[in-house]
Amino acid sequence: MMWRTSVVSRFSSRISVSSSLPNPRLIPWSRELCAVNSFSQPPVSSESTPKLGITGVRSDANQVFATATAAATTGEISSRVAAVAGLGHHYARCYWELSKARLSMLVVATSGTGYILGTGNAAISFPGLCYTCAGTMMIAASANSLNQIFEISNDSKMKRTMLRPLPSGRISVPHAVAWATIAGASGACLLASKTNMLAAGLASANLVLYAFVYTPLKQLHPINTWVGAVVGAIPPLLGWAAASGQISFNSMILPAALYFWQIPHFMALAHLCRNDYAAGGYKMLSLFDPSGKRIAAVALRNCFYMVPLGFIAYDWGLTSSWFCIESSLLTLAIAATAFSFYRDRTMQKARKMFHASLLFLPVFMSGLLLHRVSNDNQQQLVEEAGLSNEVKPLRRKKRVAQPPVAYASAAPFPFLPAPSFYSP
Repeated sequence: MMWRTSVVSRFSSRISVSSSLPNPRLIPWSRELCAVNSFSQPPVSSESTPKLGITGVRSDANQVFATATAAATTGEISSRVAAVAGLGHHYARCYWELSKARLSMLVVATSGTGYILGTGNAAISFPGLCYTCAGTMMIAASANSLNQIFEISNDSKMKRTMLRPLPSGRISVPHAVAWATIAGASGACLLASKTNMLAAGLASANLVLYAFVYTPLKQLHPINTWVGAVVGAIPPLLGWAAASGQISFNSMILPAALYFWQIPHFMALAHLCRNDYAAGGYKMLSLFDPSGKRIAAVALRNCFYMVPLGFIAYDWGLTSSWFCIESSLLTLAIAATAFSFYRDRTMQKARKMFHASLLFLPVFMSGLLLHRVSNDNQQQLVEEAGLSNEVKPLRRKKRVAQPPVAYASAAPFPFLPAPSFYSP
């Protein structure tokens, strides 16, 4: 019995010495052992005392070792998860910038507006609207990505674009090409399968026009601005076609507004960024017009082209008469900023015209949606017009409504004669 007691006392003394070492990290379980020996043990028999003490020490040490191993494994897993999350965030950011997501969402808004207008008096199909917006977003993302792929060297020379994913080297060209291809093909297939082939064809044609016609023209001729305006006018036509499966005169009102709106919008932007465009090698009209008088005149002229659109929308039965007033006031407001820029061609006036153009589009589209007239009301108006003609046969026959291009006076090309649609 005495020798067992001496063994326990020696083991306890060793534990006490180990706990007093200057670096307890060398023995990670020493504190637990010290805590175990510091407990006051109940009066038990001398035979059971060492057995209970040794068993507790060993079990606690194994538990600490298992806890440390589990903590190390958890830390390794968390570090891997953090690395994967960081990589995903990096590529998501690159895809966002390649797609020019804000610009693409504006394109989606115009396409969605066209879809709602194209439904007429039918109930709006929200799945169809979602499919149209998703397909438009994919097509726009693909077109913008291809645009940046073709303009890597140009973007690297401009201050506002040199930090994009491709010029900065944050993503490789093959990766960007794969992303653009997958997005474009997926968008076209989605539109073809969930809407109709007309909408898918318009989307695919717009992608080709933007990436393979407008993009190279930016480095060749100032007419690229008008080609880009055509690109911006197609999405609402796409939405109308997705909803109705056809294209009519009414479907051209919003595209015409978008076409004319983009001219003052881009002229103001070209004037504000003329130094960047010169450094990037882009052939913008502002670079051939040092005084800015020519681009100001072009912007003002296209603002006046938008004035009749509200009356055309009412004449063709697309909206109520209230839209005529709202549209006229809105277009005259942006025309006032263009006239101010025409009189005083400064950066401040150009910036005001640019901000006015940003405000014009959402307000114009909201007015179209708010004051749109269903097909039932359009039919009623036609029947009332027919009855009035029967009662008053001597009344002068009303002229047939004309398409918007008749009011354009050959917008992009002032040297061409205005098209005539009047019947003899």
